[in-house]
Amino acid sequence: MPIFTPEQNKAIVLEAFDTLFNRRDAVAASRFWSPNYVQHSAYVAAGRDGLFARVAAARPAMNYEHQLAVAEGDYVLLHGRFNNIGQAAAWVVVDICRLEDGVLVEHWDVIQDEVSQAQSAGGHPMFGASFPS
Repeated sequence: MPIFTPEQNKAIVLEAFDTLFNRRDAVAASRFWSPNYVQHSAYVAAGRDGLFARVAAARPAMNYEHQLAVAEGDYVLLHGRFNNIGQAAAWVVVDICRLEDGVLVEHWDVIQDEVSQAQSAGGHPMFGASFPS
């Protein structure tokens, strides 16, 4: 079995997220997610099928952008934002993905509504260099 470096795992997860969340290509995305994928998110039904169904039901304008990707061993952490989700605010998310042999096998997330400058107690944006308009 091939051994994947943290950098390779990071590239795999970034390509997987772009394929599923931005290009909405579940057929191509299926090569990135294990059939035995374990989903720990409170917002997504169990397994790969639950994830793919959630994305298929999302608004056509929804998209994902990442700001930071960190990898250690078989784990990849992404700091990203889901835009146009049909709510008052975008979601700023930390996704934690575990891979085996270059395939996503497990996922956790931490999700917050993105706030405006007026709502920010610290005065700094949650994502990127500026507040949402």
